[in-house]
Amino acid sequence: MSENRTPLVEMRNVSISFGGIHAVDDASIDLFPGEVVALLGHNGAGKSTLIKILSGAYKRDNGDILVRGDFADINNPRDAKKYGIETIYQTLAVADNVDAAANLYLGRELRTAWGTLDDVAMEAKAREVMGRLNPNFQRFKEPVKALSGGQRQSVAIARAILFDAQILIMDEPTAALGPQETAQVGELIQQLKKDGIGIFLISHDIHDVFDLADRVFVMKNGRVVGHARTEDVTKDEVLGMIILGKCPPGAVPGPGAMQTA
Repeated sequence: MSENRTPLVEMRNVSISFGGIHAVDDASIDLFPGEVVALLGHNGAGKSTLIKILSGAYKRDNGDILVRGDFADINNPRDAKKYGIETIYQTLAVADNVDAAANLYLGRELRTAWGTLDDVAMEAKAREVMGRLNPNFQRFKEPVKALSGGQRQSVAIARAILFDAQILIMDEPTAALGPQETAQVGELIQQLKKDGIGIFLISHDIHDVFDLADRVFVMKNGRVVGHARTEDVTKDEVLGMIILGKCPPGAVPGPGAMQTA
């Protein structure tokens, strides 16, 4: 990405410790509009903790968060939503027993002048948002539990962007999905990119990462090993970053890169 553009999000020199253990140590990452950035690393590498700081689930000990070039004060999930940051968890957190419109407005329902639920307005808005995100989606009257995994992802993403999210955190979005549903999620992500939405992607599937992400950041032992455009590195080189902390020529080394003599 062009360095003279303002990132949607920057996390600068962020650290957090739990019981004296540095879960995240001096980590810096960024994300630009219309970009997918994958965050990779073994379990315990610090990637989920770093993203939870951005989503407001954890409060950082040190470092800065900037949103659109301005310092952001994120201490809880409500703060994150205020800055247009939404998280799509692997479990999706959808209500299985109600339809798409009810899920989109869950906890933020529209009401008529008489105080009753405005089902007509909520369904109309749901159709508008889903039509932009996934034009093939037509199952508006069915409970979400009857939908496929890819369709359920559509509902979870639509709920986020309905309320003007510009920064999405997607946690293992293709986990447990078949090839067709995985392709559908890929199409959703491409549409979000066209709309200028930035996406942080957490995934253990390196094939998905190379299919979906523009850049990768690799973490090991709480530190950023390095980052690179996916077109500048191979899958084997990224695996080397994950396993060995070795930064290849096509990547920009971070403080966690293996030091060579």
